[in-house]
Amino acid sequence: MATKAADRPTARRRLLDAADELFYGEGVQTVGIDRVIEHAGVAKASLYNAFGSKEGLVCAYLESRGDRIRDRIAGAVARRGTPQERLLAVFDAQGEAFADPGYRGCPFMRATAEAPEDGSFRRIAEHHRAWLRGLLTRLATESGYAHPEDVARQLHCLYDGAAHTARMDRDPSAAATARAAASVLLDAAPIAEPGPTAAAAPVG
Repeated sequence: MATKAADRPTARRRLLDAADELFYGEGVQTVGIDRVIEHAGVAKASLYNAFGSKEGLVCAYLESRGDRIRDRIAGAVARRGTPQERLLAVFDAQGEAFADPGYRGCPFMRATAEAPEDGSFRRIAEHHRAWLRGLLTRLATESGYAHPEDVARQLHCLYDGAAHTARMDRDPSAAATARAAASVLLDAAPIAEPGPTAAAAPVG
């Protein structure tokens, strides 16, 4: 009995799992807090003890989703060899997400669609987007592009467009289409000129 009790998910975990399923599937504005509590099978006090409010639960849900997305992207990038292959791997990671029958679009886009401009949902989304833009910029720099920030911004636009297309058109191949466009973009982007070599020290 003690082992079974120890294996039972905590109320916090059950609430977060229920929120992940309901908020992602139906939307954070549509799903009321009572539904999450009922779905999790916990007392209402458990939610306020663990998260403080519905907003706190939504933030925890978005942070959890963000962690999983970043882990998937980082894993795909780590499996590639050259910096350019690692840039394209971001779209491979997207393709993995799109192939899931439960894919309902970008959780950050969905959650922030009706959120206040200065709300906590948006700050979490901005943190995630800054992470992705930073990754793309770093990989573009390592690839030797003359304007890595511009390359990163262009790739990020393709990434966002693929997410919208996969959701609106129910088209998992959107990631492959975006990857092909990204490959053309990378082939056309100018490479930085090599820096001047240091002059040899005079002998003597």
